[in-house]
Amino acid sequence: MPGRIDARLAELGLTLPAAPAPAANYVPFVVAGTTLWVSGQISQDANGLIRGRLGADLDAAAGAAAARTCALAILAQARAACGGDLDRVVRVLKLTGFVNSTPDFTDQPEVVNGASDLMVAVLGEAGRHARSAVSAVSLPRGVAVEVEAVFEIAP
Repeated sequence: MPGRIDARLAELGLTLPAAPAPAANYVPFVVAGTTLWVSGQISQDANGLIRGRLGADLDAAAGAAAARTCALAILAQARAACGGDLDRVVRVLKLTGFVNSTPDFTDQPEVVNGASDLMVAVLGEAGRHARSAVSAVSLPRGVAVEVEAVFEIAP
């Protein structure tokens, strides 16, 4: 029987990807007590990596869609960290979004809203979080967006 969060994902027509494996010498998540840190998840979908620079190759709406894919990957990592039970997620504490953008692009908050909005849509009030949205001159593999997360989880 699916849990409350899995039911909400289904209601929204969302499917989580498989939790991506790390690309280097780090782990995808760390659990310490009731805190879960999820490593940065890069923008990718079924067609592969979502690459480009905001302000040159992509606009804020495309960036927000890319950030949304990061949030789905974050939830996939959270599911793995919680032994398959997303209902252990108590709340999202913080998201940090990195936006591959030109020096004159200033809509980083609108881009990272793609991840924030998804968390609230899926988790309701528990999805509301502290956040940073920053520009980066480049990101791994040339992706458009990378987002990392901190959660409170039930033991």
